[in-house]
Amino acid sequence: MKRAHLRQFLALVETGNFTRAAERLAISQPTLSAAIAELERLAGTRLFARERRQVRLTEAGARLVTRARAIEREFRAAEAAFADATAPLSPLRLGVLPSIATAMLSATVRRFTGPQPLVLSEGTDAELRRKLGEGQIDAALTLLRPEDAERPSLALLEEGYRLFMPEGHALAGAAMLEARDVAAETMIARRSCEILSETSRWFTQRGVRPPFFLRSTNDDRCIEMVRAGMGVTTAPQSLLREGVVAVPLAQYDFRRTLGLVAARERPNLLEAGSALADACRAGLS
Repeated sequence: MKRAHLRQFLALVETGNFTRAAERLAISQPTLSAAIAELERLAGTRLFARERRQVRLTEAGARLVTRARAIEREFRAAEAAFADATAPLSPLRLGVLPSIATAMLSATVRRFTGPQPLVLSEGTDAELRRKLGEGQIDAALTLLRPEDAERPSLALLEEGYRLFMPEGHALAGAAMLEARDVAAETMIARRSCEILSETSRWFTQRGVRPPFFLRSTNDDRCIEMVRAGMGVTTAPQSLLREGVVAVPLAQYDFRRTLGLVAARERPNLLEAGSALADACRAGLS
């Protein structure tokens, strides 16, 4: 007895008519009639009483219905399990802040060992939080806020901001600088900076209005221009690279905390042993 026999049997039971059952199965009526006859031969008894316009179950057919339906359910469950096992996994969508150091982000994605493919989406903190709320991303590597204590979040890195300059700069050896010390310096503006307006106000309040060589949202380009000697800039300590020196500015006390914020329905992404959390811890350490 084959599965096709049982499906044909059940189609005839449910429609009560050879013509409608054949249409449901997308086969011809003679083919269905021959298949039912073969099933009855295998069963050794009649399963249907044929009438002019319809068929009805015999006692033997009624006994077979329950078993046939149970077998068909098991077949479908097996097919569903196979489909789930072979279907490609949906990607894990991670939003990232543009001002996260490229080296740190690269280290993070290299260390990710989760079963899902990882897909990155870049945006400002406000954009990432909107995407989280709308279900467009699963988690965000971004700035942590005090209110994040009320939602799934994980602090990863706390750091301060410094004045970046090339290694050979005359001020590179200073332990601390005052705003007036850089009044004559050409600046490079990091437009991706989360405290851009606060930094501008900080310098203006101290009478420093420098000329600008470059204004860019590309942090890599900004820091490379600093290394090339084209100007100085303020940046988080984690953006420091070879050939660039970071010197503290007196009373420039801004700090930031980077961390993971997960969608409310995905707190598991931050649990101990989570592939994403482990990769981010390693990448931002």
